[in-house]
Amino acid sequence: MDINEFRTAAKTAIDEIADYHENVSSRRVVSDVEPGYLRRLLPSSAPEDAEPFEAIRADVEDKIMPGITHWSSPGFMAFFPCSSSYPAAIAEMYSNALSGAHFNWICSPAVTELETIVLDWTAQALGLPECFTSGGSTGGGGVLHGSASEAILTVMVAARDKYVTARTAHLGDGDGDDKDDETWRLRSRLVAVGSAGAHSSTRKAARVLGVRFAAVPVREADGLAMTAASLAETLDELVARGLEPFYLTATLGTTDVCAVDDLVGIADVLAARAGSGSGSGSGSGRPDIFVHVDAAYAGSALLLPENQHLATPLARFHSFNFNPHKWMLTTFDCSATFVRSRADLIDALSVNPPYLRNQFSEGGLVTDYRDWQIPLGRRFRSLKLWFVLRSYGLAGLRAHIRNGVDMAEALESRLRSRPDLFAVFTPASFGLVSLRVRGRDEDEVNARSEEVYRAVNAAGSFYLTSTVVAGKFAIRVCLGVATIREDHVQGVFDALVTEAEAVCGSLPN
Repeated sequence: MDINEFRTAAKTAIDEIADYHENVSSRRVVSDVEPGYLRRLLPSSAPEDAEPFEAIRADVEDKIMPGITHWSSPGFMAFFPCSSSYPAAIAEMYSNALSGAHFNWICSPAVTELETIVLDWTAQALGLPECFTSGGSTGGGGVLHGSASEAILTVMVAARDKYVTARTAHLGDGDGDDKDDETWRLRSRLVAVGSAGAHSSTRKAARVLGVRFAAVPVREADGLAMTAASLAETLDELVARGLEPFYLTATLGTTDVCAVDDLVGIADVLAARAGSGSGSGSGSGRPDIFVHVDAAYAGSALLLPENQHLATPLARFHSFNFNPHKWMLTTFDCSATFVRSRADLIDALSVNPPYLRNQFSEGGLVTDYRDWQIPLGRRFRSLKLWFVLRSYGLAGLRAHIRNGVDMAEALESRLRSRPDLFAVFTPASFGLVSLRVRGRDEDEVNARSEEVYRAVNAAGSFYLTSTVVAGKFAIRVCLGVATIREDHVQGVFDALVTEAEAVCGSLPN
């Protein structure tokens, strides 16, 4: 493909992408192909000779589109939104054109500097404490990772090294084998902690690092949020077993139901333990537990002034993450991680071989984001966040977030109008509402709820997901997709009613 062919093909592709977005609501939301469908449609090996672009383009619609679930459809109410926007899509084109590994400042100074600036903008827009900005009082700042899972693994590495370094500091650098033996003894006793409602990425990160994981129980009476009392009890049990809790994921908007952990209470409990020496802090010989706040989806809602009180206690924790690629109209992948001390990441992750050295890095004059992440290379992610912030403005982004909040509240109101069919399991929170179908006992409620859930998805107009909490099956409806309006809320409610009436009529009452 030469430059002229590129111009023609790219313009055609833009028109087709625009047509796709304009008509996405007419497509079945979730793909209904069978596993292995694509292998039967494609050749068994790559072509020896170049193929015309028109043939490749035709295969996108004929072979690829049938296997796509349409996350931008207003009927997509599953998981959480994975949003995009026209400004973000255009920024991705520029980013692809300016392709590079961008691991050091010198690799492309604008890539590094824009990321720092845009993340400072974002921290301010969310109302984050000043310690999470690049010019803050604690030497913190932000970095863009690929996902919240990557962020959790990254900060857990920093937490592990910070904890072990502090616990072995009394041995000094000259103790050789003694320090090495103690380091490995400690590593065998380390425990990462998260609530039973925390995303599975915390458990997975612990597995990757070879440390234990412990779950703090949550109760329906507490809104399925982690409480300070439950955390304290879990930490006491771990310490009594001779284990060393070193890291905690607290959550602002859990995956199951968007619950918010008791951040203030958690901070108070950990501060008291540090002061008393009961499991963390210098009094027990243990450093403070590193606390990361995972707000992958709900963090975007901090753009709304009425939610920014939730950001205040973050000043007492070590790191915070949210995904603009979920609810902030920024194409995947774009996950913003903020730390109160960049040294925590750099000390754990910096490796400086001769081929990466340069006068700017060596002189400490610049930020090298390779030291804030696990991979070496990195994408120009900040460009699309910059485009989105400028194209919508904070007012436009707030209007988008409020639409999702309003739509969830509208659905909750409709569900409550039919108490004969539905029970609201968890009320609308950050654009997510969960429900169950009525029944005589838990077994019947679970069976009816699952049957309704499967029937709505099978019809193809809407795609919902489910969860099971404490043995209770619930249907999750997330309304954060940008194109969802009142008629779509009414549509999914009607679909739920139709299937619930059929199920409740077909099962004994």
